[in-house]
Amino acid sequence: MSDLTAGLLQLALVLLILAALYVPLGDYMARTYQSVHDSTVERFIYRIIGVNPRSGQTWRGYGLSVLGFTTVSILLLYVLQRVQGHLPWSDGKSGMSPQTSFNTAISFVTNTNWQSYTPESTITNLTQMLGLAVQNFLSAGVGMAVAVALIRGIKCRRGNGEIGNFWVDLVRGTLRILLPIAIVIAAIFVLQGAVQSWHVAANFTMLDGAGSRIPLGPFASQEAIKLLGTNGGGTYAANSAHPFSNPTPVTNALSVLAILLIPVALTRTYGTMVGDRKQGLTLLGVMATIWGGMLALVWTFESRTDGLASRAAGSMMEGKEDRFGIAGSALFAVSTTGTSTGAVNSAHDSYSAAGGGGLLWNMLLGEVAPGGVGTGLYSLLVLAIITVFVGGLLVGRSPEFLGKRIGQKEITVSALYILVMPALVLAGTGITAVLGSTPNALTNDGPRGSDSAIHGFSEMLYAFASASNNNGSAFGGLTATSNWFQISLGIAMLLGRIVPIVLVLALAGLLAKQRPKDSEADSAVLPTSGLTYGALLLGTTLLVAGLTFFPAMALGPIAEAFS
Repeated sequence: MSDLTAGLLQLALVLLILAALYVPLGDYMARTYQSVHDSTVERFIYRIIGVNPRSGQTWRGYGLSVLGFTTVSILLLYVLQRVQGHLPWSDGKSGMSPQTSFNTAISFVTNTNWQSYTPESTITNLTQMLGLAVQNFLSAGVGMAVAVALIRGIKCRRGNGEIGNFWVDLVRGTLRILLPIAIVIAAIFVLQGAVQSWHVAANFTMLDGAGSRIPLGPFASQEAIKLLGTNGGGTYAANSAHPFSNPTPVTNALSVLAILLIPVALTRTYGTMVGDRKQGLTLLGVMATIWGGMLALVWTFESRTDGLASRAAGSMMEGKEDRFGIAGSALFAVSTTGTSTGAVNSAHDSYSAAGGGGLLWNMLLGEVAPGGVGTGLYSLLVLAIITVFVGGLLVGRSPEFLGKRIGQKEITVSALYILVMPALVLAGTGITAVLGSTPNALTNDGPRGSDSAIHGFSEMLYAFASASNNNGSAFGGLTATSNWFQISLGIAMLLGRIVPIVLVLALAGLLAKQRPKDSEADSAVLPTSGLTYGALLLGTTLLVAGLTFFPAMALGPIAEAFS
């Protein structure tokens, strides 16, 4: 079977299953977050943590709950990594260094899963299960909760400022949505040959007679939630390129499906909750257009042997697995950078200058195609509100979003939101480059203006884009184990997660205080659904990222592609 045929089959399988699950899963999630009934397990959890599930929270209370939960999670995960060598089943592994523990704790709690260590030789299975896998569920649950809080702010008609209860949203999203779907995905992974074992390693004899061992563990279950929750942290250094994690083209297609499933279905959830399904379809159309366009570009660039591909004939498969080919690798790479997943089944550093630049651009768009679990939806909703404001100014219509007026406070919060990620990316990259904070970190380094130096700049830009967007993937040529990178990238991950969440909740609070007016028949109000508004939203998304990052892209991937 040719690479093109195999890739098209994987793509068709993913799209068909997404289409089949879009309505039932989206509506199920809407019912989950709107339900007034709690299960026995949920009521038990609420009693343990002292929460009244019927009490609502304003954006400040919701935000403080998120901040408190995040702080405690980081501290607990940090301590677990430091003391893992003194706990049972350590398999001879010691505690991690303070800098690595700091970076990793922030990474997994913020849904980034940036890994500056070798998992199979550094992390114990107990830490994997009790620390990292737990945070894969909870960090995804937090993102979904914040998205639902913003939806409630948009649809709120009482004007009381309440946007739900964080603890209820977190528990329901984890137990009712993430856990059951992850179990199904993990079972399929095991049937396809992924590793799920209580043994720490398997010993074997190589062809030359020497003995060796390969790490084992309950990894298929962690693979499932790493993909479903758009986390991305692997149990092997090779991540989803490892045959024990992603053994077949079937699991590769299933991985892409798991990555896209909830972010795509959340657009249906949004439309259902606000009572206008066209709103969700408009957002889905924008997401699909960007995702499809980026897939076509990266796939094309990686299939070329001349021009913008900037590679010699015969080297197209460098850094890619034969069992996935160019098509399967491009499909996975575009999906993982278009969301906050960051998992990799190929080496992004080995992509062509244009192909690798496309993956970087996917993150710099703000990861809205379709974005991470929860984060993609609320990021695109913020851009939708900005689009309403800009579009209203262009055509002289009132800036309203589903009956809520977009005034000075609302647009200020929205503008601050879209400035956070660019500030972190550009400041982090600039400071790193100017201060020369990369001794022995770049495998691609050389005289200023050389191809090697340009690619080294792309590696730094990619690292801070990945950290600030809570993506977690990396160009393989950057060694990020120095104290500078451990700390600076850790801070970028934390600020890139917390500040946008606080701003989104503040926006939700402002909208929840307004009583909506019936503007469906008001010709002075700009429609927020349909092809025209979708095109305007798409243009705004591309324009904001283009004006912000074109100079940096011109210094890195664009210069390299044309060199």
